[in-house]
Amino acid sequence: MSDAAVTVEHVSKKFRMYQERNDSLKSAVMNRKKSVHEDFWALKDVSFEVPHGQTFGLIGKNGSGKSTLLKCLAKILWPESGEITARGKQASLLEVGSGFHPELTGRENVFLNGSILGMSRKEVTRKFDDIVSFSGVGHFIDQPVKNYSSGMYVRLGFSVAIAVTPDILVVDEVLSVGDATFQKRCRDKFAEMKADGRTVILVSHSMGTVRDMCDQVAWLDRGELQVVGPAKRVIDAYTSTV
Repeated sequence: MSDAAVTVEHVSKKFRMYQERNDSLKSAVMNRKKSVHEDFWALKDVSFEVPHGQTFGLIGKNGSGKSTLLKCLAKILWPESGEITARGKQASLLEVGSGFHPELTGRENVFLNGSILGMSRKEVTRKFDDIVSFSGVGHFIDQPVKNYSSGMYVRLGFSVAIAVTPDILVVDEVLSVGDATFQKRCRDKFAEMKADGRTVILVSHSMGTVRDMCDQVAWLDRGELQVVGPAKRVIDAYTSTV
């Protein structure tokens, strides 16, 4: 058995792209024809391993399959074929405000999101002050999150995700939102997690961020894995083609 934190084995994922679609049974009967679609393969036979205790980066142009792969890792999407094995407790932050209810306050959403991620109410209460402090939301914590900026959303969501103390943290462009102070907190937290033997899987379009933070990198292009290996080597190969 592999001792990797995450193993991705021959993963493929497709979406249906409709050219003509029947929106109801009635339209299908009236039109007397089937919906017309073609398959778009977002991931094509992708395989790699993420070592324990490393920060692992996913890079590639827009539409390369990075976000689809992260959603498969987070079990939001299921691949058509292949298998993803994660060894340890996993937390994911893939979208701004994911898991938040816009009508609830920041405080209420911390408890709601914490419970979704597997924390007890007692545990959230114990960690609440640290979550708010890390996010920098401050006195806005008792305001409805629908009034938050996108930066406040992602800062609070990230703060809850890391409070779970996951063995594996999956994050999508979290460092692209927030000021320099919050970005430094994130970097320091990733370094702390690495020192504790935890694993971070990070998507970023900032090659500087990936170069500074990641040990290993996988480069995707049009759904296919191009190169996986040490960060500098993979980044240099990628940037030479852009």
